[in-house]
Amino acid sequence: MLSQAQIDAYHRDGFSFPHAALSPADLEECRTGLARYEGWLGGPVNHMPERWRSGTYCFLPWVDKLIRHPRILDVVEDILGPDIRAFTTTFFIKDADSPTFALWHQDSPYFGIRPHEHVTCWVALTDATEEAGCMEVVPERGAARQLHHEASGLKNNINAIGQMITDEFDQSETVMMEVPAGSFSLHHTLCLHRSGPNRTNYRRIGIGTSYIPAHCRTISSVRMRVPLVRGKNTGGHFDILPQPEGEFSPDALKRHEEVFALYRANFEENRASHEHALAE
Repeated sequence: MLSQAQIDAYHRDGFSFPHAALSPADLEECRTGLARYEGWLGGPVNHMPERWRSGTYCFLPWVDKLIRHPRILDVVEDILGPDIRAFTTTFFIKDADSPTFALWHQDSPYFGIRPHEHVTCWVALTDATEEAGCMEVVPERGAARQLHHEASGLKNNINAIGQMITDEFDQSETVMMEVPAGSFSLHHTLCLHRSGPNRTNYRRIGIGTSYIPAHCRTISSVRMRVPLVRGKNTGGHFDILPQPEGEFSPDALKRHEEVFALYRANFEENRASHEHALAE
C-alpha cells in the first residue's frame, strides 16, 4: 500500500500521514459504537477512569474490527512485516474548546517493547486539525534515540502520568500531523510528539492502536495477552487474546479487567526501570 519512498521516509523521520482508511459506513459504525459505549458508561469515555480508555477491543466488537481493518493492516504490514500483534488501543479524545494537551514525549519508555519496532496507528473519527489539537512531531532525520522522561503531574494532560521529555532537543522543524476523519497517521515508538488544546467547537476523537511485529517482546517480567491481528504467532512472547463474544459480554469484560491489569503492571515496571536509569 505504501510506496518505497513512503516506507523510506517513515524509517528516516519516524512518522507518516495521512492515509485514507475508513469508508463513510466504517466511520459511522465507529461513531455510533462510541455513542453506545459512552451510553453504557454513563458519560464521556475521556472523563472515566483510565481502564475504560484502554484495550476496549476486549469487549467492543467494533473496536476489534477497527484494529483488524484491512486497509490499516495493509499499510502497517509495509512497515512491520506480515505477522502483527495489537499491543493496546487507547481513546484520545479532546472535548470541544478543551484545554487538554500532551507534552513532548516518546512512547517507548513505558511500553518497554524490544526491538524498537512498535508503531502507533492514530485513527481520526473527527478531523484532527492543528486548531483541534492534532499531534505535532519532530522529524528524526535518521537519528532516533531514547530520551529521558519524567511524570509532570500537570492538570489536563491527556496521558495518564503526564509524561514529558527532560532532555534538550531541536524543536526548530516540527510537523503538524493533521489527519481528516476516516484517515490515520503512523508514528514510531521513538518519535517525539506532543499535542495542543482543542480550540474548535467539536470533539477531537482519535483511537490509537499500538502495533508490533509478532517477534517483539517486552523487557518487563509481565507476560501480556494481546490480539494477533494478522499472520502467524511468531516469537511466542505473548498470550493470544480471543475476539469478544459480543458487546459488553460478561466474559469479555472479565478478560478486559485482566488484560488492563497486565498492561498497567507492564507500564509501571517499565516506568520504574526508566526512572531508576535516570537517577543513575
